[in-house]
Amino acid sequence: MMRQYELVERVQSYNPHTDEALLNKAYVYAMQKHGTQKRASGDPYFAHPLEVAAILTDLKLDDASIAVALLHDTIEDTDATRAEIDQLFGAEIGSIVDGLTKIDRLQLVTREEAQAENLRKLLLAISADVRVLLVKLADRLHNMRTLDFMREDKRKRIAKETMDIYAPLAGRMGMQEMRQELEDLSFQHLQPEHYQAITERLGEMKADFAGTITTITGELLAKLKGAGIDAKVKSRVKSPWSIYTKIERKQIALEQLSDMIGFRVIVPTVEDCYRALGIVHTHWKVVPGRFKDYISVPKHNDYRSIHTTIV
Repeated sequence: MMRQYELVERVQSYNPHTDEALLNKAYVYAMQKHGTQKRASGDPYFAHPLEVAAILTDLKLDDASIAVALLHDTIEDTDATRAEIDQLFGAEIGSIVDGLTKIDRLQLVTREEAQAENLRKLLLAISADVRVLLVKLADRLHNMRTLDFMREDKRKRIAKETMDIYAPLAGRMGMQEMRQELEDLSFQHLQPEHYQAITERLGEMKADFAGTITTITGELLAKLKGAGIDAKVKSRVKSPWSIYTKIERKQIALEQLSDMIGFRVIVPTVEDCYRALGIVHTHWKVVPGRFKDYISVPKHNDYRSIHTTIV
């Protein structure tokens, strides 16, 4: 379990002026309130808010959000009150903790997609402060990471709720890595056989193409550097859930997918992005009809990039 000073150091790594006293007070208060409570895994309950706080430090959130992560279950699961939180930590933090408590009390049972959409809208509506949703998403992510300790029926209900509500919500907020992890964790519990088959094939593919990925990454970096473009290149393999949905949608076999392996090229400016595209299209053969310009036409969550497929 993460220690008090370790949490403070994580926040200080991106915010040298962090309010250390606030974080220490929230840590001690939540630890005392949760006391001897245990999670389904048998771990101390306080390990959960600590992990939620750790997820938020990865997102480099402010001191108030980290304090809320530590406190987020105190009103719901201990004898703490909103008035006490306000008095000790201020009305701003009290309001966010209260917003999370209200979300926890919603009956999020998703029987139809229309209902899930209404619930997503409800979550947005009751969250006057976006940090309510950020902490809630981190809370759900850690719960999904530790879902194995639940009964099967409860696992499937929570996974369905996550797939229908929280994963799309993360996507709408531009948190694509969190959306992908929530989808894959949900997929693992909702359709374990399909998940296992795809992940095993992905493992084989990563091993088979490791050399090719390294070669292409090196060539791409060299060509971009030669053109005076300061770029970062990172390879990625398509996620299990993304693969499954594409297979189902197109009614094809796994081996027929053309974009299992991808490369993300990050450059400083929009102009560099188009220059990088020109270099890629000049040195590799382009697959017709597989080009998408999300800079010219951004997605609804303001996602901006250029997608192309080469062979």
